[in-house]
Amino acid sequence: MFSRRTGWNLSTNCYTQALEMHRRSGRELLDLTAANPTSVGLAYRKHELSQALIANEIFTYDPGAKGLRTARETITAYYAEKEAAVDAEDLVLTTSTSEAYSFVFRLLCDPGDSVLVPTPSYPLFDFLADLNDVKLTPYELVYDHGWQIDFTSIAAAMGREQSAGNRCRAILLVHPNNPTGSFTTLPEQAELSHLCQTHELAVIADEVFLDYSLGATAPLTFAANDSCLTFTLSGLSKISALPQMKVAWIATSGPAKSKTDAIARLEIISDTYLSMNAPVQLALPAMLEERRHVQPQLLRRIRENLGVLDEHLKRNPSCERLQVEGGWYAVLRVPALGSDEDLAISLLEHTGVLLQPGHFYNFPNDGYLIASLITPLDVFAAGVRRTLEFLAQR
Repeated sequence: MFSRRTGWNLSTNCYTQALEMHRRSGRELLDLTAANPTSVGLAYRKHELSQALIANEIFTYDPGAKGLRTARETITAYYAEKEAAVDAEDLVLTTSTSEAYSFVFRLLCDPGDSVLVPTPSYPLFDFLADLNDVKLTPYELVYDHGWQIDFTSIAAAMGREQSAGNRCRAILLVHPNNPTGSFTTLPEQAELSHLCQTHELAVIADEVFLDYSLGATAPLTFAANDSCLTFTLSGLSKISALPQMKVAWIATSGPAKSKTDAIARLEIISDTYLSMNAPVQLALPAMLEERRHVQPQLLRRIRENLGVLDEHLKRNPSCERLQVEGGWYAVLRVPALGSDEDLAISLLEHTGVLLQPGHFYNFPNDGYLIASLITPLDVFAAGVRRTLEFLAQR
């Protein structure tokens, strides 16, 4: 009765079962997996945001396939602060980056075409690809005193697809990556652009965590890349810590003809779905301005939690934190005495601490746990202490 594209295994995995049992038991839970910024005690300008959503203009229907011009101009100003000249006509608003991915996949790929995706990375891509009849072909991020793109693995992946008679249409990257927290370097950006020019591929750059850099200088946005066709995805979910507002966008850049053709097609795709609603578009200036208030709170917490983690790790030499350049997550490398899922379940059952196993993010080997750095400070400190004490006793 149902399509093959939704033929997922819908059974509850062991990790989720263990979490549900723990919650039903009523025992203490120290959740170090927090991904929802509205649940971690941030202070929002609630009055200003509420007022922005009740403008009189919400009662007038003024459809625009790309989104309201005023909303798009607000986003161009955001990129101007990053020294990237993004024209409002090169932007298409979407309700989420997930929808943005779907639009770009539909634009670039016929059923069965492939997109190269990094591993480790976010597991949502698998579902988005299934729903759009796209094949994901992994390439590797490798760690050696920091994360790097393994361009040999990209060449090998492209070769396999070509040998199988499949078309590769794009290289996807997350900048910074989730969960590794690694930015794509300028030399890597140049090499990716060269690859895409040579093989007629597009770059799809997910920049939802771009503003959360821990370095002294801000990383460059791919929205300024005009050397190959590039689709830069971002939105308010992370920029302003407002995932419930459902505002995201696609910024298209690249050679003039490719860019013009892509935007014309994206406009029709967007117009077909009629996806964006007027109130949030009208409120976008206030909601995007909110980043100036929530980002300092989050960056301060991220740095403080990293400091706590590093202090505890000094006393636990069997574990280490991998380098993180930005984003909301830290990767712990721990002794691999079994699967990461079994370790995470055992940790939950014995200490009440919830961490994510590395295999959720397609780490190639066991021995990795993922912690959210936006977790409230007291919960994070207690959870890290219990985790490292538990690991020391194994």
